[in-house]
Amino acid sequence: MRNDGTVTLTVPAKAEFVDIIRLTLYGIAAKMKFSFEEIEDMKVAVSEACNNAVLHAYDHSQPGQIEVSFTIMNEDRLQIAVSDSGVSFEQVTDRTTSTLHGKSIDEIQSGGLGLYLMQALMDEVEIRSNQGTSVILTKRRLAQETV
Repeated sequence: MRNDGTVTLTVPAKAEFVDIIRLTLYGIAAKMKFSFEEIEDMKVAVSEACNNAVLHAYDHSQPGQIEVSFTIMNEDRLQIAVSDSGVSFEQVTDRTTSTLHGKSIDEIQSGGLGLYLMQALMDEVEIRSNQGTSVILTKRRLAQETV
């Protein structure tokens, strides 16, 4: 962990390593006292972002790496950045990265459902494409009831 509350993992861009990322997310989110439902939502969103990198970022004959950073912000917000240095999002598709809310599931092109899920499950989703792609997911913890 860095001094700013960030934990960073770098794993091969292979499907079998996504579970390690999910386990790390669970540990951090549980320590932050996110609810079970909030953690499950984050796990689905992070898995979708990682799967996009595994499937689309690299040539499968030479897979690259995925870097995932978990940053604790204000004790009640977790920001997760999933980054690769492969083919950028714009090169994979000609869809815009703007919100997909307002479209029916039937209108979303094949492969766009992952982005839709991320936006539905997280409070904020940002996609940055430069040298590779970064998907920044942010979740705020709901206020915990006192017992």
